Amino acid sequence: MLQKTMIKALCLVTAVGALGTTGCMSLNIPLGPNLGIFSYPIPVSPYYQKRLEDKFWDHERYDRVPVLGPLTAGGPAVALDAPSDDEVIRALERARPLEGGLPFLYEKNRNNIRIVKEKIADYVDPPRFVPLIGPAQLHHAHYKCTIYFSETTNVGWPIPHRLEDEDAREVIYIDHNHFHMVGNMDAG
Repeated sequence: MLQKTMIKALCLVTAVGALGTTGCMSLNIPLGPNLGIFSYPIPVSPYYQKRLEDKFWDHERYDRVPVLGPLTAGGPAVALDAPSDDEVIRALERARPLEGGLPFLYEKNRNNIRIVKEKIADYVDPPRFVPLIGPAQLHHAHYKCTIYFSETTNVGWPIPHRLEDEDAREVIYIDHNHFHMVGNMDAG
């Protein structure tokens, strides 16, 4: 009987010692500020982190309007670049997000994506004063982006089946606007 009690006591001391050295529980006197219950990590869904990263990506890449140098006299006033494939797919996801997303119950996929970009307008507004920039001209470039893809829908309940649309297409209109400075930029 004494031996069983000694074994239980030794196991208890070992467990308390191991728990005190993990870093999650502190049996010692805290040496710094203690946040109490808030000092333990709380799990957060990766969905929220991805949503914030996507929001920052869009802000950094596509939501800002660049300010370029003045247009040269007699030179062509041509827009910078056509929208990238990434920008077109992100605009498609905002306009028509994929529904569902429950594995083995309801899934929708876009495959074999082909993007055709057409410039439909490219013009420059007359000079005007823009706050925080000064005298500038707004350069407009409008693009029509047609996205061809095959859309597969997998339904798993109540009757499992697959729907395939081989000739799906969506049209997205993207505006690329940027400013051109007017006048002598070195004079301040």
